[in-house]
Amino acid sequence: MSKFQADAYLRLSYTADRMEESDSITNQRKLIQDFVATHPDIELVSERVDDGYSGVLFDRPAFLEMMDDIKAGKINCVIVKDLSRLGRDYIEANRYLQRIFPAFGVRFISINDNIDTENERSGDDLTVSIKNIINDTYSHDISVKTRSALKAKRERGDYVGACPVYGYQKDPDNRNRLIVDAHSAGVVRDIYRRRIEGASAKRIADELNRLGVLSPHAYKVSRDLPHPSGGFADSPEAKWSALAVQRILQDETYTGVLVQGKQTTHNHKLKVPVATAPSKWVRRENAHEAIISRRDFDLVQKISQLDTRTAPDGESVYLFSGLLICGSCGGRMTRKTNTRNDKQYVYYHCPTGKKHGCYNPVMFREDELTACVLAGIQAHVRNVASLDTLLHSIDEERMNQQAIVSLRKQINDNEIQMEQALRFRTSLYENLINGYLTKEEYRYSKNKYSEEIQRAQEAINTLRREIEKVSNSAAERQKWTQHFKQFANLTELNRRAVISLIEAITVTSKTDIDIRFRYAIEYEYAREQLTQHIPASVMERAVV
Repeated sequence: MSKFQADAYLRLSYTADRMEESDSITNQRKLIQDFVATHPDIELVSERVDDGYSGVLFDRPAFLEMMDDIKAGKINCVIVKDLSRLGRDYIEANRYLQRIFPAFGVRFISINDNIDTENERSGDDLTVSIKNIINDTYSHDISVKTRSALKAKRERGDYVGACPVYGYQKDPDNRNRLIVDAHSAGVVRDIYRRRIEGASAKRIADELNRLGVLSPHAYKVSRDLPHPSGGFADSPEAKWSALAVQRILQDETYTGVLVQGKQTTHNHKLKVPVATAPSKWVRRENAHEAIISRRDFDLVQKISQLDTRTAPDGESVYLFSGLLICGSCGGRMTRKTNTRNDKQYVYYHCPTGKKHGCYNPVMFREDELTACVLAGIQAHVRNVASLDTLLHSIDEERMNQQAIVSLRKQINDNEIQMEQALRFRTSLYENLINGYLTKEEYRYSKNKYSEEIQRAQEAINTLRREIEKVSNSAAERQKWTQHFKQFANLTELNRRAVISLIEAITVTSKTDIDIRFRYAIEYEYAREQLTQHIPASVMERAVV
């Protein structure tokens, strides 16, 4: 029986090592087998392979299995192609070579480095240490290059993650691009629709589980798609949860935006991820096809910010939850239910009360408030439609061109003032040298002209933005007016309409409520445009 029971240890990383054909698992195996064939005192009893593992860390699965065999006395010899296969952290590599392996009586052989601890002349400690340092330095250099390459890809808008978010998959023709996964994207759209309609995250999760819809992890496993491992989500029993739904509702990826670089590691030896500051995230608009419109995504975020009290069963959000404001103290109004003579009454009130500073608390029945708000929405939608019709009736292109000509004239005036201030500021130093100005006068005049230059530049920038706004006014108007016009046939109030159209409702009394609609700035801007080109009498008849 041979004296040494050997294990052939083979390793190949997932990045740099694959660039060298000589480092392939096949070549490592053949080299070790040829070596053992010429050494009758060694018997190869096992082989351990870590394919796709960095040499920087030593918690590799196959390496740990080999160490278990060593501790159990099953093997007393380890053979590798070269020292870099054992590891690329010179401190840890030296610790195994100089302390751990000798403590267990293990013979270590590195074929290409001509190191055999059975032969003291085959490699001194200094030579081994230098080689380990070189391997460590190589690993650091590769890490720097990899980080740079990943950064460049992120800035180009390439996807560099391993596991695409639920709803997307990697494009088979371009692994750095996301494409929509039709089935799971449909589930995502359904989640957003239900949330906007008033369903809570828990209700959505329960409904998905009831319908037998696979959770994100289970779905990816069933389709053999890349998926993260570890944690509860890795369990086959994992189902939809309110947290899983919330994550989908908060992920901007679904709008076509790619945000990467949220995590990093301290260096190539510490693999524990750490969060990066938002200012260092790499954000790219329109990086891939959107599943959810920006309007619906922003609407869902707005819903999440509200005090969305749900019904006792947790299935839906109350109609006005988070939107009602007391006109007396500015506090949020809450919903209450009262039963009298076996009849149930639902009303909203200010919980602050007179004792705590609300001098005129109001109670408003829910059915009456619903009728008022519905009438207010219907009237506002009609006004928006009328504004849109009137804007179409006038020569908007000519109107915009007139506005642009006026704005460009203002830009030209500011540019003249700025050039004049620049000339005066430039001549100040010469006047100082010639004795025409004192130092105090020089500083005062320089600051004065610098302020004029800055003011003129800011004015020019503002005017240029205004030109861009006017140029795009038709397209922008189409967006926000359509947002209201989609509810033109609304006859019954629902949570989707309330959230989509209203910012807040201030209740001052039972006869005085103020509805603050969305796109208020755009609405007023459209009215201003019309008042300049349409008689007031026509405006009054068209827009209430």
